[in-house]
Formats: sequence, structure tokens, C-alpha cells
Amino acid sequence: MSGAELKAGARKLIMENSPKLFLVSIIFIVIVTVLSELQFRLIGTLTTYTALRERLSSGELPNLSMLYTEFRPPGAALALVLYMLNPVIEIGFMSYCLKTTRAIAGDVKDVLNGFQYFIKVILLSIMIAIFVFLWSMLFLFPGIVASYRYRQAYYILLDAPEKGVMQCIRESKQLMAGSKLDLFLVDLSFIGWFFLDVIVVLLIPAPFAIPVVSIWLTPYIGLTHAGFYERLLNRAVI
Repeated sequence: MSGAELKAGARKLIMENSPKLFLVSIIFIVIVTVLSELQFRLIGTLTTYTALRERLSSGELPNLSMLYTEFRPPGAALALVLYMLNPVIEIGFMSYCLKTTRAIAGDVKDVLNGFQYFIKVILLSIMIAIFVFLWSMLFLFPGIVASYRYRQAYYILLDAPEKGVMQCIRESKQLMAGSKLDLFLVDLSFIGWFFLDVIVVLLIPAPFAIPVVSIWLTPYIGLTHAGFYERLLNRAVI
């Protein structure tokens, strides 16, 4: 199945599962946006960012003493906790999209499904980040390849929560063998939508800057990726 066929299938599913699918997407977008905003606004994150920006704008380079002065351990620790919640929420939305792809009735509360596997999701995200970072130290391209190599690990965890973190990573590597470029091209095909989303947000006055394009784009991408995973599974079975 080509990328165009996967996207056509995703659009069909959106039409068949509206408006509930859009409601779940909006809830997901709101949660992720709030988490992101809280991380940025916490004392220890915002103050460090502001000080860094002021130094750079004045032509000065940041130094360790400046970071130590502005750093607030409680705020930074809480920001880290909030950051770690992102993959937990994301896997919940992935769960809903996967159910929709398989014609299984999902529920709004599926957005919180990631909390069932909280520790494993956190460990999985950490291990993937480490592997991608290590590959990136060789050069940018190996890092990008590595990020695609492990893209199916979360879906594998959803399908078999009993599997270990490293097993999910290994199986993702096996599933993605020969398909990394395919998924990259699928992602690349959405670039026009991302630009449109940014333009629309910039054109709307700040107090009313609702990412209206994201409300369509989020389930569109989620269902396309879930369909890609299903294609990989079918290929593996065959």
C-alpha cells in the first residue's frame, strides 16, 4: 500500500468516525499544549530562557555561572516531570488511532491509556532518546535513520504490554527494515499541512490563536501512522 493509499484510508476513517474522532483530537491537543506551556512558564525554565535570550541579543555568550544563577531546581524538576508526561499522552492518542484503524470502538478516555504502562512508556522514550542521541553523535543522518528505526516501538508496546522495553525496540527495528524511507516520505507529504497550520496561527490574533488546522491534521497523521504500522504487521505475517 502506497503512502497516498494510506492517507486516503485515513481520510475515509476520519469521515466515518467524526465527530467523536475530532473531540478526542481536541482533548489530546489541549492536554499537550497545556503541558508544553506549563513547562515553559515554570520558574527555572522561563527565567533561564529569558536570561539566555538577553545574553545572546547583547552579543554575550552564556556561561555556567549565568545558568547556575537563573536555575531553579524545583521548577526545573517539575518541568522535567511534565516533559516526561508527553510520551504517555501521545501513546494514549496512538492507542485511539490504532483502535479506529482496526474498526474497534474507541473512547475519549483512551487518551489516558498510556498511564496503564506509565513506567514502560517513560523507559521506552528514554532508551529511544539515548539510542538516537548516540547515533546522532556520528552524524545527523544516522540519527535520523535511528529515529525512524524505533518508530513502531510504542505500537508494539500497545499490542503487547507484557513485552520488555528492549524487546519493543528490537521488534521495531525488525519491522522497519526496508521501510524507513517509506515512512519518511509519508511524513514529508504532510509538510504543506504543517506550513498551513503555522500560517493560520500567525494570521489569527494571539488571544484567539486556535490551531484549527491541527484539529484536522492531528487525526489525519495519527491514522496514517497507525495504518502504516498495520501494513508492516501484515507484511511480517505474510
